[in-house]
Amino acid sequence: MTGEGSHDFARARRILKTDEFSSVFRLRPTQKSAHFVLYTRPSPLPHARLGIVAAKRFAPRAVTRNTIKRITRELFRTSEIQSVDCIVRLARPVNTRQGPATNSALKRLLHAELSRLLASQRPRKPAPPAKVAAPPVAVQPSPSSP
Repeated sequence: MTGEGSHDFARARRILKTDEFSSVFRLRPTQKSAHFVLYTRPSPLPHARLGIVAAKRFAPRAVTRNTIKRITRELFRTSEIQSVDCIVRLARPVNTRQGPATNSALKRLLHAELSRLLASQRPRKPAPPAKVAAPPVAVQPSPSSP
C-alpha cells in the first residue's frame, strides 16, 4: 500500500529513526514560514516520507502539538510529493498556556501555513509552450486586369 498514488500514511511513509532525522536536518532548510521550518532531502525511495517535530517549548499543551501533527499528516497524505524526505519543525510559539489549546482560528492558520510549505514541494507541471505569433505575411497585390 505504499505506491505512488496511495493516500495512506503507513509506517513506510514516516521518518522514524534518529539517524534518518539527523541526515535531513544536516541540510539547510528548504522553506520557512511564520511558525514552521521545512527541511527536505532527495530520497532513493519511490515515495515521500514525513517527520514532524513539535517541541514542547513552542507548543506547551499536548492538544496543540497533536493538532499540529494531525494537520501536517493530513496535508502530507493528500499531497502529491514524490521521492523526498520532509521534516516539518515547529520553530516559533503558536500559543501560550493561558490561551485556549486549539480553536478554529488557530487550526485555519496552521492549515494555511502548512499547505503553503508542502505545496512548495509538489512537482511543478511544465508550462505549456508559449504560442509564437507568426510574423505578418505581406500580401502581394494581384495584377489587375484591364
